[in-house]
Amino acid sequence: MTPDSLMPQGSDAVIPVSVLNRAINTMLERSFPLVWVSGEVSNFTRAASGHWYFSIKDAGAQMRCVMFRGRAQYAEFTPREGDKIEVRALVTMYEPRGELQLNVEAVRRTGQGRLFEAFLRLKAQLESEGLFAAERKRALPTLPRGIGIVTSLQAAALRDVLTTLARRAPHVPVVVYPAPVQGTGVGAKLAAMVEAASARREVDVLIVCRGGGSIEDLWAFNEEVLARAIAASSVPVVSGVGHETDFTIADFAADMRAPTPTAAAELVSPQRVVLLQELDQRHAALARSFGRTMERRAQELDWLARRLVSPAERLARQHVHLRQLASRLATAGARPVRDARAHFALVQYRWQRRRPDVATQIEHLGRLAERMQRARERHHERANARVSELAARLQVLSPQRTFERGYAALIDTQTGRALRAPDALKPKRPMTVHLAEGSADVLLADVQPRLSDEF
Repeated sequence: MTPDSLMPQGSDAVIPVSVLNRAINTMLERSFPLVWVSGEVSNFTRAASGHWYFSIKDAGAQMRCVMFRGRAQYAEFTPREGDKIEVRALVTMYEPRGELQLNVEAVRRTGQGRLFEAFLRLKAQLESEGLFAAERKRALPTLPRGIGIVTSLQAAALRDVLTTLARRAPHVPVVVYPAPVQGTGVGAKLAAMVEAASARREVDVLIVCRGGGSIEDLWAFNEEVLARAIAASSVPVVSGVGHETDFTIADFAADMRAPTPTAAAELVSPQRVVLLQELDQRHAALARSFGRTMERRAQELDWLARRLVSPAERLARQHVHLRQLASRLATAGARPVRDARAHFALVQYRWQRRRPDVATQIEHLGRLAERMQRARERHHERANARVSELAARLQVLSPQRTFERGYAALIDTQTGRALRAPDALKPKRPMTVHLAEGSADVLLADVQPRLSDEF
């Protein structure tokens, strides 16, 4: 369907307003695809249904916008009056009123897309170089002797930080390294102040901070030169930029990130009240320890006093002790002799009991020798009888005796094996015949096997 098809034909044709608005709406949707439109937010309203209604304007014009709940719930932020934003929208007409409007698909802050892409690229680059590695992060000093602040002298964040430091740690000196926090070339100026604080070494910890703002306002803290200066600083750095939801490259490069400038001041400053309480506790503990030491020394002194005696009494005690030692020495000198004599008598008695009887042993040895001789003779006789018996049996089983009874042994000359069956005898086959008185080589002329084994 085309816009022409919605219009009645003829120059005098009359059409309803709704038809005209529908045709115009169709032409707009086809002529203007999704586009990004920038402007300043005004008259923002969130309906009970969840839809957003607002206008965007610039110096020369304005346009009404609607963002339905299905799209609005995925927006990363809620626009506020005066915000500069960019909307991705379709140009349409609200037909019941005949008003031109933008049907918003997505919303972002002005320049946020390009800046956010640049932020992600730089973050990935520095992260690949190890600039954000956890192992290079340094711990903050527990009791800093000086605190440095890098920020603008006109920044509200500076007043917040100084107020917090004055309340928590008024005894710690504060050094401010002034630098602008917004504008062209600010990143290099902030980096120069960080490098100056690192070189001068007059503070133990450094705060880099500013208040909240848009991504454009905070962009100086996303510059590479500042990130590298923070990472190279010889002084631990705490980043307190913007609000809790704001993240910058400086936050990742710093040794610690604080959600706000005030929180950064609280991180680096020991609370004076807590320090005084701890000092009182340590003073009380020291006093108790000193008191216990004095009591213990007094007790030792009383014990030593009880042990202290006069020289005469001490000499008398030593004289008595000397007489006791002399008596013990005399007793100790006689005791080894007495013990040695008793031990000698005991050993002599044991030796007498265990002294061998040589004559009896010689007699017993002679009897054993006679028994051994008789046993050897009997064994020799039995062995001779056994040999004679085996020789007789061997003589009976000897092949020679078999040959002497008229038997002979036939040996195949080619194989050297004995011939036992008639079918092993072949005509013209050489054989050796073993007899009782020798052997002979024969050659069979003929073989006639016999069926019976009888002679």
